Formats: sequence, structure tokens, C-alpha cells
Amino acid sequence: MSEDRIYRNKDDGEPGSVEPFRFNDEVAQVFPDMLRRSIPGYQASLEAIGSLAARYVQAGTHCYDLGCSLGAASIAMRQGIRNPDCRIFAIDHAPAMVRRCRQIVAADLEIEPGGAKIEVIQGNIRDVTFTNASMIVLNYTLQFLPIDQRDEMIARIFAGLNDGGVLVLSEKVVDSDPQMEKLLVDLHHEHKRRNDYSAMEIARKRAALETVLLPETVKDHRDRLLRSGFSSAAVWLRYFNFVSIIAIR
Repeated sequence: MSEDRIYRNKDDGEPGSVEPFRFNDEVAQVFPDMLRRSIPGYQASLEAIGSLAARYVQAGTHCYDLGCSLGAASIAMRQGIRNPDCRIFAIDHAPAMVRRCRQIVAADLEIEPGGAKIEVIQGNIRDVTFTNASMIVLNYTLQFLPIDQRDEMIARIFAGLNDGGVLVLSEKVVDSDPQMEKLLVDLHHEHKRRNDYSAMEIARKRAALETVLLPETVKDHRDRLLRSGFSSAAVWLRYFNFVSIIAIR
């Protein structure tokens, strides 16, 4: 696994001059390390996705990993699914991520050739028609869509889920209380410093993301899910300002 040194190596001067974050070849090479060191609780969320797949995925149905990046959630679902006749669609718009995802998925299939098949697709998740779905995962993906497009995205997901199907929505969030928001951000930055990110790396990464990653509150997400028709929605995992929500149709 390559080490994330993207914002240590860049000669970008002050944080304000950093280019917006992109899912390019440079990011694809270090993405697992970036997630491990940047998102507290990330591995726990993947393990739980596998457990939820074992519980909710039904024989002959489809699963979707939207904004799949390198396919970690797809592989977690595959490991949890007990029915080999299910299909997993891993979808991402970034060519660099899709190329690397296909390599990782192929390697995983060689290790465990049985079980559900994963189809890696390059495309825009807003163009996907969801059918016969028992599980859909948005693992830190919705936050990159414009806010005015998120209601439609969740409504389309709801429409494509079978009754009793489940959506896993993981997101970076903001707190409506400014004092609590500052505390959560400070704790997250301490976490990154403990994982060997320098203060300059943290500042540059934050500047790169501020125009492309648009977080909302937990209430915003839960209200949207319930408006779309989900019978229940609740946070099942939280670490600082990172949450994972499970919603059941």
C-alpha cells in the first residue's frame, strides 16, 4: 500500500493556492492509506457493511456500491453475501479509480473465486437505474454531489430498493452548534496528526476539499431519507464528524 504524501510533496505554497481535490491517478495510488489515516472508524464501517449484507441481501437480487472508488464496500458486501446468485454493481465516474478498482476486485476474485460477482462500471451514479435492489451503499459519496441534486438521488435509490431493502449512507457531517462543530473538527485534526499528517498537509487537504465536499447535518440527511419514503433511518456508527446511517425501506 502506497503512503499518502500528496499534500506534503506538492509545491503549492499556502493552503489557499491548492487546486480542488480530484480522484486522479495520484489519489488512486494512495487512496487506501488516505482513508485509513483520515477517516476514523472507516474499517469498522466496512466490517459492518459485510454484516448488513449477510442480514439483508436476498437471493437473486442486486447490490449497488455508488461512488465505489477502489471497491472496498463492494468487497465487504461480497464477503457478507451468502447467496452466490446476487450481483454487485460497483460504479464510479473517475477513470483512475475505476482502473485500480478493477485490478483490486480481480485480485479478490482470484483469492475467493466463489460467491457473488462484482461488475465494475465507469459512469455517473445519477444516470443509474436501480432495479431489484436489496442493498445500496453510498460510502462517503453523497457529500460530493451538489446539495440540490441529493433529494433526487435518494428518491431514486428508494424507488429501486425492494421492500425491506437497506441503504447505507456514510458521510462527513457538520454540527449545527458552532461550538460543537469546532470541537469535532479539532478532534479530527488531532486524529490526523496522530496518523503522521503535518499541520500543512491537513490545511492543504482541507483547502482542496472545501469546494467539492459539501457536508450537511445528520438531521438534514435523516429528514431527506424519511421524506423519500424510508420507514426508518438512524445513525449506527459515529466517530467525530463522520457518521454512517442505515435506512430501511
